[in-house]
Amino acid sequence: MSTNQIQYPWYKKEDTDAFFALFQNNLANFVIIAVTMLGMGFPTSIVFGKVIPGAAVAVIVGNLYYAFSAKRLAQKEGRTNVTALSYGISTPVMFVFLFGVLAPANALTGDPELAWKIALAACLISGFIEILISFTGTWVRNNIPRAAMLGALAGVALTFIAGEMLFRTFEMPVIGLFVLAVILVGIIGKVALPFKIPASLFAIVIGTVLAFSLGYTESTKISEGLSNFGFYPLLPTFAAFEGVGLLFGTMIALLAVILPITIYNAVETMNNVEAMAAEGDSYDVRECQAVDGAGTVIGALFGGMFPTTVYIASVGSKWMGAGRGYSILNAIVFGFAAMFGVIAALSSIIPISVVAPILVFVGISMVSTAFQTNEKKYYPAVVLAMLPYLANFIMTRFNNSAGEAVANFSSAIVPLGQGAMFSGIILGAITVFIIDNNFKKASIFSFIGAALSYVGLIHAPSLTLNAAFDYMFGYILIGIFFSMYAFKKHTNVNGQDLKSEKKAA
Repeated sequence: MSTNQIQYPWYKKEDTDAFFALFQNNLANFVIIAVTMLGMGFPTSIVFGKVIPGAAVAVIVGNLYYAFSAKRLAQKEGRTNVTALSYGISTPVMFVFLFGVLAPANALTGDPELAWKIALAACLISGFIEILISFTGTWVRNNIPRAAMLGALAGVALTFIAGEMLFRTFEMPVIGLFVLAVILVGIIGKVALPFKIPASLFAIVIGTVLAFSLGYTESTKISEGLSNFGFYPLLPTFAAFEGVGLLFGTMIALLAVILPITIYNAVETMNNVEAMAAEGDSYDVRECQAVDGAGTVIGALFGGMFPTTVYIASVGSKWMGAGRGYSILNAIVFGFAAMFGVIAALSSIIPISVVAPILVFVGISMVSTAFQTNEKKYYPAVVLAMLPYLANFIMTRFNNSAGEAVANFSSAIVPLGQGAMFSGIILGAITVFIIDNNFKKASIFSFIGAALSYVGLIHAPSLTLNAAFDYMFGYILIGIFFSMYAFKKHTNVNGQDLKSEKKAA
């Protein structure tokens, strides 16, 4: 179809709700970054003057590119209902960089600025690694079952997004329940709210007003937030290159953290792109991974130290009927918010219980998609792929402060939670191929699980050889078991089997 036959709008009313959902997702991460770094002793000059503006640059670049990419897809397919991919800082990766890179660097150097430079170098390297990984994106997408990829992603959505945000919602039950009701009525129920105000905006405004009016939030939060206004220019810096020398010196051990978390980030992008393909918008996985890597590099060159990714919120935006306008608006607003301290102010004024219900919706939409876009027979694979993230959630939330309690509950929680994205995909893929009686591929993924266990990408705290021997041996054993059935199946191959193998692949 000719590109002149469609008019893909710059902005439409559905973009408003999607903008607020994406903005709040990014805002929540930025607030966590600010609060955590200030708590570690980093000065406001670094947090609000360098890290937040630098991270905002990455968000700006990525959002504008994905708006362009949506326009290109709309022209290619001759339709106007294309939704741009949501983009921002990867939440799980953000926590790893905060506590696995920045905190150790700060503890070892005793100098917040040096620690920031080391984290910048780690971010820069992570971005370049993801660009290299992007060359394999399409192959991986074509060889890993959708149920496995979306199931692992649904595990993140259920635990870290929908689950944790539901906890935050109920921290202020009067406020949280009301805001959640507004979101359910306005977005899921598709019922018009008073004055036809977008549900997300209505929820934020009314929820915040109620929080202050009913005394759930102290009025001092307003003055505290207003004091953070100022001018923080978006300026490039060479600090990342200074940090490279430090990273490859006394902090060389951090590379063992950077490699696996970058692979995780690339897989997260792949899964989220796959989720959008299931909803009808098919983007090039390799291009998206390269863009995420480039956005990460650009952010590091401006002072931001957190890798970026295509967001799980993309599906929620698709459900809302958004186009590209929400992505463009997010880029503009975040640039303004970072430069003038709006993010810092809002992080003090808006209660988390007001923001959380909207993220609950995002998590719900992703879990629903994992089931809706797969045949019913693959539901067991989806569920199994989700479960490692239950262990990961427990491990990351309780292990540091209550390791003995977690260990007493089950010694498997920590190793199952380590590398949860990869183990979820492995277990999900094995289950899909068993359902399809494709035991050859089930055995292949079993041996891949053994290899990942051996080098420490799953079931181990760090990269090393022979990292998780018991798990490696277990995967090898089931791989041999499946191989026996693969040989038997091969001697009795028929048209149906070949067709199911092709479908599963």
